[in-house]
Amino acid sequence: MRRSRSEKKVFVIVGMPGAGKSLASQVAKRMKIPVFVSGDVIRSEALRRGLSPNKKNLGQVMVHIRRTDGMGAVARRLVPLIEQSAGMTLVYEGARSMEEVEELARHYNVSIIAIHASPETRYRRLLKRKERDKRELKVGVGRIISLADRMVENEESIPTLERRMRRVLKTLA
Repeated sequence: MRRSRSEKKVFVIVGMPGAGKSLASQVAKRMKIPVFVSGDVIRSEALRRGLSPNKKNLGQVMVHIRRTDGMGAVARRLVPLIEQSAGMTLVYEGARSMEEVEELARHYNVSIIAIHASPETRYRRLLKRKERDKRELKVGVGRIISLADRMVENEESIPTLERRMRRVLKTLA
């Protein structure tokens, strides 16, 4: 990924629903790396608009802000939060488009880490959550995954994912 003039390093964790992005981010948190989540930015925007932060509203807000403010809109809202962080290494979980990654790369050194699990594994994990891949692919997450600097396989146990993620974060930091 492109390098910026900033000394801060941002690891962008991406993956399809159910791949294990949140688990990967938890590893970073335990390593004392600040974590920013796209969903938090979307929830904040929904509340600012007076909407209840339910799945339907959050999905609509996610699509709407990207449609009206461009595909890098969430990342632009994230930059001031990253600037306020004392951390020099940070994680952004849940980018949905290359424009978000490119926006962050204008300000920071960026590496993409894709968390991968097969469709069958993700389906089993998502049965209760009923999430949909279609919306995620529509906004562009597939392109980010295909351009990842590192791919972390998540077909096995949680401790295996945690071990792999720690190794990747230490290698890239």
